[in-house]
Amino acid sequence: MKHLIVLLTTLLVACGAQAQDAKKEIKENRLRSGGCYLAYPGPKQQVYSPTPQGYAPFYISHYGRHGSRWLIGKQAYAGALATLERADKAGKLTAKGKEVLAKVALVTKAANGRDGELSRLGARQHQEIATRMYRNFPEVFAGKTDIKANSTIVIRCILSMENALQALLRLNPELQISHDASYADMYYMNMSDKKLDSLSKSRGADKAYEEFCKRHDRHEHTMKLLFNDKNYWQNELNATKLSNQLFAIASNMQSLELRKDIDLFDIFDEDEVYHHWLLDNAEWYLYGGPDKLTDGKRPYKQRNLLRRIIEEADSCMAFDHPGATLRYGHDSMVYPLTCLLGINGLDKPVDNLEALASSGFRDYKIVPMGANLQFIFYRSKADRNDILVKVLDNENEVTLPFSTDRAPYYHWQDFKDYYLKKLAAYQE
Repeated sequence: MKHLIVLLTTLLVACGAQAQDAKKEIKENRLRSGGCYLAYPGPKQQVYSPTPQGYAPFYISHYGRHGSRWLIGKQAYAGALATLERADKAGKLTAKGKEVLAKVALVTKAANGRDGELSRLGARQHQEIATRMYRNFPEVFAGKTDIKANSTIVIRCILSMENALQALLRLNPELQISHDASYADMYYMNMSDKKLDSLSKSRGADKAYEEFCKRHDRHEHTMKLLFNDKNYWQNELNATKLSNQLFAIASNMQSLELRKDIDLFDIFDEDEVYHHWLLDNAEWYLYGGPDKLTDGKRPYKQRNLLRRIIEEADSCMAFDHPGATLRYGHDSMVYPLTCLLGINGLDKPVDNLEALASSGFRDYKIVPMGANLQFIFYRSKADRNDILVKVLDNENEVTLPFSTDRAPYYHWQDFKDYYLKKLAAYQE
């Protein structure tokens, strides 16, 4: 009965979280509109479900996105700057436009040479995530236990890994740590699948997104605020592109130390903020979600990673005290993996892109900076082969798409049976 109550409570919390409209959540905190640029908010859940009697945590498997970073791409800052400078020379900027030009120039200068690099905040995020992991499950990290860590070959991921490992070592200097970042691991650490990506064009997903973008393009308020000549911004520049560039810069400011001095969200009205998010959120869903137009196959981009998690966990269970396997990569892995696992119902497609905002598919909840999935394993003290697993999504307990008598804990054999069968059914 107690387990049933816990399960029902978990489901009600999950349903309640989805029921709250995304527009309201973004109005409460406009930083969420940045989607994947949201600085890691930390766990919403402060107290975890009690450990089942007779069990104890003994192993953790993990995949995490790098922490907060600078924008990626040479034109990320420079494109907006060039457009505003050209307008200024033509005498087309308002006083507010000149103010925004100065802010963009400042952040562009600060970003020079830092394309996609981990920020100081990003480093702190992974120190804090690792510290909470240690304190939540001290049994896993006790004594001279082994910690195996892997990163993709991208420097922001490597530095995220190193910051997490430093935090763990400060808590327990006896930890036996091995860490690596190699092309040899990219087949599961940062897999790409051109065949699955091509489904967007062949099944009409790209066209659906293009039409969605046209319906939700909002930039008139911003352009009127920046420019003194309507004819100029309508005919002499790409207003949609400039608005998108400025919104990306505004959204990512929360990742930088400059956030204390620069705010660019004030050039967008509430409607524009929300619709910018709608576009970004739909793009993520089409990239890694179970969209009907791609036959729900896009989450299988991370089939290698899920299989690796299962195989490594099985291997580590041969040891009495296996420690932890930590992996550091990208949002492009976390989003489809979350959907492949069907966390909190995210293996179920929505009817159309317009339905996304009222569903659980909200990118700021799935792939904020520092997003992570933790698989916490528990062993029975009476039978070493009796293993339970609990999944934490951004450090919050979740439900999985198969039954259990111990929610949010699942029998490891049931976990393996369900997902290996799912993976086997996928035709390459």
